[in-house]
Amino acid sequence: MKKFISILFTIASIILLTGCSGKEEARLHIAAASSLKNCLEEIYTEYQKEHENISFEGIYDGSGKLQVQIEEGLEADLFFSAATSQMDALVKEGYVDEESVVNLLENKLVLVTNSDTKVTSMDNLDQASTIAIGDPKSVPAGQYAKVALGNQYDSLLPKLSLGTNVTEVLTWVEAGSAEVGFVYKTDTMDRDVKILQEMDLEDPVIYPVGIVKETKNKKESTEFLAFLKSDAALKIFEKYGFKGV
Repeated sequence: MKKFISILFTIASIILLTGCSGKEEARLHIAAASSLKNCLEEIYTEYQKEHENISFEGIYDGSGKLQVQIEEGLEADLFFSAATSQMDALVKEGYVDEESVVNLLENKLVLVTNSDTKVTSMDNLDQASTIAIGDPKSVPAGQYAKVALGNQYDSLLPKLSLGTNVTEVLTWVEAGSAEVGFVYKTDTMDRDVKILQEMDLEDPVIYPVGIVKETKNKKESTEFLAFLKSDAALKIFEKYGFKGV
C-alpha cells in the first residue's frame, strides 16, 4: 500500500511541476520563399533563446508552389511569400487570416553571371547563350524577371531555362550551366556570382507574411509574427540584404 501511495505521489508531483511550468511545447511550420531560408534559420535560433518551448520546421520553395500546397492542405502555421500576389490569393480564398498579413520586407531583382560573358547589362542580354529565370507560372522571381524583360521575353524564350525556385536558378548560374540568370540580390551574398545589373521595377519586390487560418498554434504563431516585425528580427533580415518596408 505504501509503495502504491508513493507511486501516486510521484505521478502527482510530475503533473504539478509540468502544470506549473506553463510551457507547452509547440512546433511551428513556416512555409517560406526559398530566398528567406538562411535568414529565417538564424531568426529561429535567436527566437528560441527566449522561447525554449518553441521549435520550427521550415518548408522552403517557390511562393507559387507553396500557395498550391497550402490550398491542398499543407500543415503550415505561417506563410512568408516573396510576392504579394500569392498572399492575396490565399487571403481571398480564405486560407490566410487577412488581419494578420503584413508587408514586411523588400528585395531587389538582379541579373547575375559566373562566367566570362559578353553580357554587360539588359541592353545586350540577347548575346547570352542561356538565361536562367524562375518559372513565371509559380516563382515570383520569374514573374519579376518576365516583367523586367518586357518585350524581349518572347524573343528570348528559346534561351530561357526555367527553375522551380530562385535557389535553383542561382545554383545553375553559379555552376556555369546557365550563362546569366535573374535572382534576388539577397541570394548573391557569399555566393560565387557577379551582379551585372540591378532591376529598377515599377512595382517593388515585397515580401508579405501572414498566419494560416488552419493553424493549430494560433497563440504561438501570433507571438512569432510579432517577433518577425521587431527591430531584433529586422537587424537579421538586413544582415542578409533585405530592407524593411
